[in-house]
Amino acid sequence: MKKLIFLVTMLSTVLVNAQAFQGNGDNKFQVGTSLQKNATGINVTYDFGIGENMSVGISGAYALGLNNDIDLGVDTTDRLDVKARFSANLGNVINVDDNFDVYPGLNLSLKNFGGHLGMRYFFSEGFGLYTEFNVPLAKYNTDVLDAGEELFNQFTVNLGVSFNL
Repeated sequence: MKKLIFLVTMLSTVLVNAQAFQGNGDNKFQVGTSLQKNATGINVTYDFGIGENMSVGISGAYALGLNNDIDLGVDTTDRLDVKARFSANLGNVINVDDNFDVYPGLNLSLKNFGGHLGMRYFFSEGFGLYTEFNVPLAKYNTDVLDAGEELFNQFTVNLGVSFNL
């Protein structure tokens, strides 16, 4: 009986084990908050694994809460950003934990060409938490930007939940 309980326990542990990035064909959906100077908003991301350590995806963000100083005169196009992205998923390279992934990458958005550094940890097969840091590397508009034009054209931090699809 003890051997049977031990066997069931070991199989349960193996079946429950989550993996942060599974390689080719992996699907990740993330939703969270976007934090930046003068605004907070919502961020939604979808990534698709195209290789053992590579993924491509799309990310969209919308600034919901604006600082009172810039609220007037900021239109919808300033509040919205959409990005195509490429990530190098390094979780299995650095081997911190099977449930942990670090993914640096590049993105091409409506406002700039930029980079991101993200981390996610899965607590179960389908649910985890993520954080991402984004920075513009080359802005399309090189003039002096007003506060509305700076939205998503500056350093941003995204925090939220991640799901395996």
